[in-house]
Amino acid sequence: MPASPSTARAINDRVALRLLQQEGPLTAGQLKQLTGLSRPTVADLVERLTAAGLIEVVGESGEQRRGPNARLYGIVADRAHLAALDVRTEGVSVVVSDLLGRELARASVPIADDTGTGPAVEQAVTLVERAAKEAGAERLHTVGVGAPGLIDPATGELRDSSGLPEWHRRLVAALQERLPARVIVENETNLAALAEQRDGAARDRDTFVLLWLGHGTGAAVVLDGRLRRGASGGTGEIGFLPVPGTSTLPSATDCEGGFHSLAGSAAIAELAAGHGLVATAVSPGEPEAAALVRQAVATLSFPSASPSPSPSPSAFSGADRFLSALADRLAIGAASVVAVLDPGCVVLGGEVGQVGGEVLAARVGERLARMSPLPVEVRASALGGGAVLRGALLTARESAQDDLFAPRSR
Repeated sequence: MPASPSTARAINDRVALRLLQQEGPLTAGQLKQLTGLSRPTVADLVERLTAAGLIEVVGESGEQRRGPNARLYGIVADRAHLAALDVRTEGVSVVVSDLLGRELARASVPIADDTGTGPAVEQAVTLVERAAKEAGAERLHTVGVGAPGLIDPATGELRDSSGLPEWHRRLVAALQERLPARVIVENETNLAALAEQRDGAARDRDTFVLLWLGHGTGAAVVLDGRLRRGASGGTGEIGFLPVPGTSTLPSATDCEGGFHSLAGSAAIAELAAGHGLVATAVSPGEPEAAALVRQAVATLSFPSASPSPSPSPSAFSGADRFLSALADRLAIGAASVVAVLDPGCVVLGGEVGQVGGEVLAARVGERLARMSPLPVEVRASALGGGAVLRGALLTARESAQDDLFAPRSR
């Protein structure tokens, strides 16, 4: 059946808004060309969207032609303000943006292990409120939260997980109580994968696996363009994967003995120490493993990367052996994922994957080629640890736009 006039108008409005979001400011003529709609229809939707406060004149086109320049229309960016949170066991980071995703404020706060649940929640919520105030946001429309652990696919709530601070679960409820905003919670690794697909190393892939390498380990699975969460939200809990090379097996409540014991930050630091490597973190909260991998990669690439005194042969050899041993470990976990899912692409994500760069990715790729008959490309993260915040912001923006751009009854 043909769409009713009101439905057709709603569809046209949404198409125009999406184009303005993707392309930036456009003239009515450009909207006509991109949508294929008639000039009167475009004029009608421009008037309708302007009256609704969704778009406004943001300038004039620079076209050289007779008569006045055409008006440029753009989305009203401050129609809604958004926040994204990256919740870690050691602290919280937040970014506040406008509806177009432009960053307006950024802040973080460390939370010590011995901080009580109530004080930890208060520190985190206060951080968000202060960042929103700094951004000039009277209220937040949507808040995207990235956190470790399992997200219940039925309720969207963070499930109680052993080994994670209680304040993580309490934080979500506190945000919902204190902020007049929609709060969306997603697993941190899943958000990192969404960010890498949109803006990072997987922009040309609709099927891939992101292997998260930071303080802990995790994986995110994207198949045919869709993030897969599993029946209980546990897809990608690769830290619990039983692997050779550990002294025990993981349990339902402890991933010790699983892949985490080979590729978590503490395990990588121990591996590096065995090869004589030491390093200092370059930023607060950076996993020790990332600093060590960065140092090793810099040592190997020294001739073209630094004018300072060259590393000793023993340091060069130690860095080379460390990265090779680390690649052996990462390939074990990646090979299991590849054998089951055949993703064609594995992104080494998180802080460790980013600093390891092509050096580490190439070594893991070489080992996978020997271990698996399935073709797979291994890539280094382009976004590193920042992918979680980026993914949370993208999720918040999509949700807010779905709400604001939705058809309205007239």
